[in-house]
Amino acid sequence: MLKVKDVTLRFGSRILFENVNLEFLKDNCYGIIGANGAGKSTFLKLLTGEIETTKGEIIKDKHDRLSVLKQNHNACDAYTVLETVIMGNEKLYKIMKEKEKLYMKPDFTDEDGLKVGQLEAEFEALNGWEAESEAAILLNGLGIDNALYEVSMASLNEKDKVKVLLASALFGSPDILLLDEPTNGLDIKSKIWLEDFLINFKGTIILVSHDRHFLNTVCTHMVDIDRERIQLSVGNYDFWYQANELMQKQIKDSNKKKEEKIKELQSFIARFSANASKSKQATSRKKLLDKIELEELKPSSRKYPYINFEYEKRLGKEIIHLSKINVTIGGKAILKNFSMTIRNDDKIALIGENEIAKTTLFKVLTGEIIPDSGEIKIGTTVVMSYFPKNHDEYFTGQENLVEFLRKYSDNKEDSFVRGFLGRMLFSGEETLKSTAVLSGGEKVRLMFSKMMMKKGNILLLDEPTNHLDIESITALNNALVKFTGPIILATYDTELIESVSNRLIFFDDNGDYLDKQMNYEDFILKYNQK
Repeated sequence: MLKVKDVTLRFGSRILFENVNLEFLKDNCYGIIGANGAGKSTFLKLLTGEIETTKGEIIKDKHDRLSVLKQNHNACDAYTVLETVIMGNEKLYKIMKEKEKLYMKPDFTDEDGLKVGQLEAEFEALNGWEAESEAAILLNGLGIDNALYEVSMASLNEKDKVKVLLASALFGSPDILLLDEPTNGLDIKSKIWLEDFLINFKGTIILVSHDRHFLNTVCTHMVDIDRERIQLSVGNYDFWYQANELMQKQIKDSNKKKEEKIKELQSFIARFSANASKSKQATSRKKLLDKIELEELKPSSRKYPYINFEYEKRLGKEIIHLSKINVTIGGKAILKNFSMTIRNDDKIALIGENEIAKTTLFKVLTGEIIPDSGEIKIGTTVVMSYFPKNHDEYFTGQENLVEFLRKYSDNKEDSFVRGFLGRMLFSGEETLKSTAVLSGGEKVRLMFSKMMMKKGNILLLDEPTNHLDIESITALNNALVKFTGPIILATYDTELIESVSNRLIFFDDNGDYLDKQMNYEDFILKYNQK
């Protein structure tokens, strides 16, 4: 059990939230949502005690063990993979190291023997004899190979580090589990395994995630941070989203009717307050006017960029045809005898863990990579708008946002370019800052702006949701659903795949592929073991 009692948090004059009262209970999973900067990760830090409240208190049962997903990926570089996982249960790990130290003593005394006996009893009570087995199960579920268990964390790549730290947080059946973006870097199989693990978890889960499918699958409650308050509601993300939209509409409609009534009453009072025969009616209406209160609706911190991919040039019959494409990089076959014909209504999702194969395919389509062999035919009517996964090369100069986007715009007028940037949530002085200092999410929004200027009739998107908040992902999702031309999309966002694609191309680690005209759920059920 974890309670938030009368909590307010301020940074200087800025109020993140105030007078918050919440109770987090066992067997529930709470998803924390809100715009970037609303205070989601900060709220988790309040719960762990990493930062203090401005007012109020966090109350935790002293017997409950709280486990947190580490955000410093290098924190455990000096330890082995298996050791890092077991360190997730700090008490158990401390007992293990204390036992080892005592057993290593050359002058082992009777007093040491008594101490060891006590430690062994505590070790057994904490299920210590099963620790390595439990750690292995977690690592295996998240896709960490057995051969890595005894290697140092420092030698792992970034994605595997994240998986090990996640296993560490899950280890030892904690009572309360705090997870900040736990699906980052997870492949489809690992994500499905984590969803199953959390659904069956018996403690309290509090997590932050931008993954809508994940929130819908595992969460029983949503905790919304917005308008300087935190509100808890029952249900998953979709239920919250629909209820929130309805509530906002009802408040606005109600306020609109009240405003119309206020104008009507004010008009009557102004006309007849000096009229002796109608002064009583005017006074009565004045009392009625005083009772009408508009419901305060503070501005939301949520902002949705305007993403809309339009094209002018219609596609002809010949679109794109690849035949027996082979690409080898560094002596390894990346694409092997790859063939693909793109049709007018294709919405293709590239899936699987082989990110190099997916990115290579995009580069073959855009001409950035010339295949070792095979044939490429691209129709004369094709105009591609491409979002590359690595787009740092576009942001090496010191030009401002207006100067950057003007290069890709047919209309060079400042007012037009600034207006376009405003719809993409870059307003006022922001448009004059250097592109070199943009955040990851800002760069992605600027790349979408560039794509929209191109007006391509085929969209190529290589992991476009990286760095985006849930509002920008939703705006992108809606834009892709609306787009009528072909789409080729590489993403780990399950909601995006399910709602956009009608065709799937799966790449395995050997460069082999499956090309299936089917929905994602059916594909996972049929080919999950491939």
